[in-house]
Amino acid sequence: MLIDRNTLKLLRIPFSFFLMPLFLFAVSQAESVSISKAIISFLLIHFLIYPASNGYNSYIDRDEDSIGGIEKPPMPTEKLFYITVALDGLAIILAAFFISFLFAFCLALYIAASRAYSSRQIRLKKYAIPGFLIVAIFQGAFTYYMSAVGITGNALKLDKQALFVLLGCSFQIAGAYPLTQIYQHKQDLRDGVVTLSYRLGYRGTFIFTAIMFALCNTFYYLYFEGKNSGTVFFIIQMFFLPIVAYFCYWFYLVSKNVTNANFKNTMRMNWIAAICMNSCFFVLIIINHFL
Repeated sequence: MLIDRNTLKLLRIPFSFFLMPLFLFAVSQAESVSISKAIISFLLIHFLIYPASNGYNSYIDRDEDSIGGIEKPPMPTEKLFYITVALDGLAIILAAFFISFLFAFCLALYIAASRAYSSRQIRLKKYAIPGFLIVAIFQGAFTYYMSAVGITGNALKLDKQALFVLLGCSFQIAGAYPLTQIYQHKQDLRDGVVTLSYRLGYRGTFIFTAIMFALCNTFYYLYFEGKNSGTVFFIIQMFFLPIVAYFCYWFYLVSKNVTNANFKNTMRMNWIAAICMNSCFFVLIIINHFL
């Protein structure tokens, strides 16, 4: 078989579900949507680009402990590396052919950032602040921009409202990212990686996340108010309530015992957040494009 079971597992294709919200948000906010372009760009990002990024990170890190989406990861082989290169190359070619050269260029930039984050030669992830910033920017504002380009085939107009939504997206990721690191402190330190979550500590990670999400909400409010769509902002808050409730409950558990900052609770947080946000932005798609 071209892709064996362990290699396929390390691509972590189901993990793309947790990375869907900003793409759906971009669809919901696009003034006009090409259904064919939206479907193709969704497939290229979530079934080629994201799995390749996951696989490359696993190939470089050779994790023995839990990683996002896999509690007991298998050891990668050289085949995984070549698969990730093939997936990235295929995505860029298909993007240029079916969407636009700008979208293909955006994918190439995302791939370059992902490689710089993981590769042993550059290894941005081992530095708390640079690693944090590249994730917040490229998985936040840049992913929204890239998705908007894929959905429409055109560049996103960078006016004041676009700036607000892009900042909101980056602060959303800035809040989520340290929480995904909170159970990996020991594993990361063994690999010479000093994460922002480790620097902040368990309690500090939760406080930092709360501040980032407050800033995220501020910029979303400014964005929707500027579009005279303040009601939509409050609809979003209804979907965010379960996320906030579990976040507070988890913070309480960790404050009692830091062993609760574990893989199981992290994945539970991821599932709640992804389900709520994906549902929310699906609703916004319906409101903005079908009602």
